[in-house]
Amino acid sequence: MPASRSLTEGSISRGLFRFALPILFANVLQSLNGSVNSIWVGRFLGEAALTATSTANTVMFLLIGASFGITMAATILVGQSTGARDLAETKRVVGTSASFFFGISVAMAVIGLLVCEPLMVAMKTPADSLPLAVAYMRVIFLALPCLYMYAFVMSVLRGVGDSKTPFYFMLVSVAIDIGLNPVFIFGLGPVPRLGIAGSALATFVSQVVSLTAMIVYLYRRRSPIALHKDELRLLRLNWSIIGVLIKKGIPMSAQMMVLSLSGVLMISIVNRFGIDTAAAFGASMQLWNYIQMPAFAVGMAVSAMAAQNVGARKWDRVASVARVGVLYATLLTGSVIVLLEILNTRAYSLFLQNGSAAMDVAVHINRIVTPSFVFFGITMVLFGVVRATGAVMAPLITLTISLLVVRIPLAEAFTDRWGASSIWWSFPLSSAIAALLAVLYYKYGGWRAAHMESAPPIQSTESA
Repeated sequence: MPASRSLTEGSISRGLFRFALPILFANVLQSLNGSVNSIWVGRFLGEAALTATSTANTVMFLLIGASFGITMAATILVGQSTGARDLAETKRVVGTSASFFFGISVAMAVIGLLVCEPLMVAMKTPADSLPLAVAYMRVIFLALPCLYMYAFVMSVLRGVGDSKTPFYFMLVSVAIDIGLNPVFIFGLGPVPRLGIAGSALATFVSQVVSLTAMIVYLYRRRSPIALHKDELRLLRLNWSIIGVLIKKGIPMSAQMMVLSLSGVLMISIVNRFGIDTAAAFGASMQLWNYIQMPAFAVGMAVSAMAAQNVGARKWDRVASVARVGVLYATLLTGSVIVLLEILNTRAYSLFLQNGSAAMDVAVHINRIVTPSFVFFGITMVLFGVVRATGAVMAPLITLTISLLVVRIPLAEAFTDRWGASSIWWSFPLSSAIAALLAVLYYKYGGWRAAHMESAPPIQSTESA
């Protein structure tokens, strides 16, 4: 299991596939973990509890998205310095980023605990689900620093070309989480019955154990991101690096905030139609996680590969990475969509009772929304490429237009005429617009002249 790997040489199609596969498996494991937790909650604690976790997880995505940009900016810096074969710079970036990111995670945890209950009320969480959602959220917010650092370490590892280690320790985390869920939810031996809060506690414990084990492993393997005794000074904040993280990270965090805000607003609209529609939407989101997995995996792999090749100044490979990435994302996403259509109610029966009103709504949602994820895959891959150079504003603008200017207003505007169907149709239209804008910017935008540092940009003559 290599500690790092150069992504600047060899076959792009094979290299991207091998690098993306562990990321895909890790993402699938993470979604499987969430789905199994939802099965325990939905089937044994009821639809009110499932609605509570769906609403709470949307808020968690919003808060995690606030720190996403710092992680992504650090990953790109690590990827570029790795491609340029500058190990000292890689360690400087990792040290400062780790300290800065930990501080952000603690601040976000405090904010989350303060706004937890009023936010659930503001989102119009159904009365039956409100106390459950608050109980779930309080445990998750206590765990937030650990959750953040776990995601940070895995992301930086991918920046140095190591996608296998994050997968192996994700496997450990998921196994522990799945095993502890029934123990903490229902109680076993000296462990009291904790209900929905037990599901959150299982996630907390699994992340702590896996993160600790991964850090120990990285030090034993002398990973390039491990800081040893004579390098601990690098944990002091380097304000030049922090300046880059903030300048580039804030727009990328804003992209996730836009995605998350869109999700919060959408949940608020869905909740107006009652618990059956809300439960159907929550079940649909669980399955959508799997549909999005190939796009996210290929997008992450493309971003790391492109960043290393930007650092190595191999622009012909950057263009090839984009083309191969779009092809992979389209084929893989399309395959999952077809599989879900074949499974139909059998997939939704994991979360909902057969013959229920919520099941009928879920099937209706599936037919309208799922094809739009092909557009989503194209957008994610092209965004991953352009971000690898430090071009961060165009993806933010694109997401803002497609989600907040198109999707939410469309969902709101026609609910009186079409009912909940107006919500579902807003997905394919807004996704198609996002993909079109992403393609136009990739072809004609100035992303190749962007840069991550205060030094002059790395110029490219590539026009593909």
